[in-house]
Amino acid sequence: QVHLVESGGGLVQPGGSLRLSCAASGFAFSSYEMKWVRQAPGEGLEWVSSISNTGVRTTHTDSAKGRFTISRDNAKNMLFLQMNGLKSEDTAMYYCVRGNPYKSRDYSIRGQGTQVTVSS
Repeated sequence: QVHLVESGGGLVQPGGSLRLSCAASGFAFSSYEMKWVRQAPGEGLEWVSSISNTGVRTTHTDSAKGRFTISRDNAKNMLFLQMNGLKSEDTAMYYCVRGNPYKSRDYSIRGQGTQVTVSS
């Protein structure tokens, strides 16, 4: 059974940093692209970042470029999102997502989420 557990969220002031983590189990982690998506109050899921199964290729939404870094540790089945220069518009629930090789926008396999709140 696929299990994804996010952690590392919290309350941070604008301009601050957070590092999100996702512990994965129940599947061959190193075989899958992984993603981070987020959901702000009253909004739908928004893709943030993706990383290839080997970690060689990463992509970010435009608003995250230069501020967020996605990474993974396949030996430990862990996914990370380093977020710097946080803004109020980054406030959302952040989810770790197992990629679907047949459907790029399938976010159905995800964890419970970790809340990120950016406020002074």
